[in-house]
Amino acid sequence: MEDLFQGYKGSALAILQKYNVRVWGQAIVDTTRGKFEGTLLPRSENDDDKHLVMKIITGYNIGIDIDTITNMKEVGYKKANYAIPQKQFPMTPGLPKVKLFGTGGTIASRLDYRTGAVIPAFSPGELYGAVPELAEICNLETEKVFAVFSENMGPTQYKALALAIEKEIKKGVDGIVIGHGTDTLHHTGAALTFMVQNSPVPIVLVGSQRSSDRPSSDAALNLMHAMKAAGTSDIAEVMVCMFGPTSDEYGLLHKGTRVRKMHSSYRSTFRTIGDTPLAMINRKSITPIKKNYHKRRNDKNVDIKPFWNEKVTMLYYYPAMSPDILDAMIDKGYEGIIFVGTGLGHVNKELYPAIERAHAKGIHMYMTLQTLWGYVHMFVYDTGRDMMAKGIIPAGNMLPEVAWVKLSWALGQTKDPEEVKKLMLTPVNDEITIREPYNGYLVYQGGVPEVEDFIRNVHK
Repeated sequence: MEDLFQGYKGSALAILQKYNVRVWGQAIVDTTRGKFEGTLLPRSENDDDKHLVMKIITGYNIGIDIDTITNMKEVGYKKANYAIPQKQFPMTPGLPKVKLFGTGGTIASRLDYRTGAVIPAFSPGELYGAVPELAEICNLETEKVFAVFSENMGPTQYKALALAIEKEIKKGVDGIVIGHGTDTLHHTGAALTFMVQNSPVPIVLVGSQRSSDRPSSDAALNLMHAMKAAGTSDIAEVMVCMFGPTSDEYGLLHKGTRVRKMHSSYRSTFRTIGDTPLAMINRKSITPIKKNYHKRRNDKNVDIKPFWNEKVTMLYYYPAMSPDILDAMIDKGYEGIIFVGTGLGHVNKELYPAIERAHAKGIHMYMTLQTLWGYVHMFVYDTGRDMMAKGIIPAGNMLPEVAWVKLSWALGQTKDPEEVKKLMLTPVNDEITIREPYNGYLVYQGGVPEVEDFIRNVHK
C-alpha cells in the first residue's frame, strides 16, 4: 500500500483508493476548477491530507484540493527517476581547462518528494549529465568539496576552498567555477576575494534561484555562462555570475566585493551595489562594462591568505536600541563589531557608554550603512564625531556583509589596532571605492510614468 500511495494519508489516500490512481501514475483529474493532466507525485510526509500533488505537463508542480475533485482516471504509469546519472566528461583538444568545485545549493540539487524540500543531491559529475552543452565550452574536471546549503557555509569552508583553489592554480587550470547556494553566495565571494589574492585566472561563483527540475530553472544557463567566464574571460578576479534581467538574454559578472542578493526569488536577484557590473555574458561572447579589472596572466602565482577570527559580529541598529545588546557582545568576548548605522552612519546616544566600554576592552569597531549605497560620513553631524571619538571607524562605502567578512579576515592576522585599520581601509578589490559612478545607484519605482514606459517598451 505504501509503495502505491507514497506519503498520502487520510482523506487524500481515500480518494486515490476510490479512483484507483497510484503515485507516479499519469492521470486526468476533473475538478470544479477545471481539468488537470499530469503525474501524481509522492506527498510530503509532513503535509496535510487535503491535497494531491501533481506535476502537470508544463513541468510545474501543483496542489489539488481533494474537495474540488469530481473524477480521476489513471491513463498510464511510469515511476520517475529524478536522479541524473553521472557521465564522464569528454576532453576536447583546444578547449580551456576548467575546474568545478561543488559545494551544494540549488544549482546542485533536486526536489525531495519525501519532504517536499530542495536538497543538495547532484554531484558535480551529475551536472554534466544535466547540462551536456558544457562540453562545448571547456574541458571540465569536477570535485565535490562540500554538500551543504549556503547558510551552512562559513570560515571552515572558505579556507578549504581557498586552499583547493591554490592547488588547481598551481596545476595550471585555466579557470575555476564554484557551484554555491545563492543565499550567502556574496559572503563567500567577499571571503575568497580576501583569501585568494592576485589570481592569474578567473574564479567564478555561480548558483541558481530555481532548482533543476523546474522548467524556469536558471541552473543550466548560469552554469554555461560561468564556465565560459572561467575558461575564456580576461577578468582574473573572484566574480559572481548570475542572470542579468529576469529573462535568459544574458548574465552578469559581478565583482565579489560589491555584489549582493537583492530578491528572495527573482532569477535576476544579484546586483552590483555602488558600481556597475564587470561584464555582460552570454553563450557566445563576454562584453566588458568596466574598463579596469585584474587581467588574466599566464603564470601560476597566487597569494593565499586563509585567515579568520570567529569572534566578529554585526550590529544592525534600530531606533531606541538598548545598550544591553552591545553589552552582551562585549561580555561574550567579541573582538570585532561591524555597526550597520542609519543615514551617514549613526546610532543613538544611549549606546555611547557601551561603545566606550567596548573601546576600552580593545574591541575593533567599524561603521557601515543601512542604505547600502553611499558612504559613511561621520564628521558631518555631532553624533558621528562623537562615535569616532569613542573608537568607531568609518568604513567608506564598504557593504555591511563585506565589512564583516573583511574584519573577520583582518583579525585572523593581527590584533594591533593600527594594523587592523590599515588592512580594513586598504582596498583589496574595490570593497572601498574613491567614488560611486552616476549609474551605480539605480532604484526605480513602478507606477511612475517613465518607468512604466521603459518596462512596457524597452525591457523587463
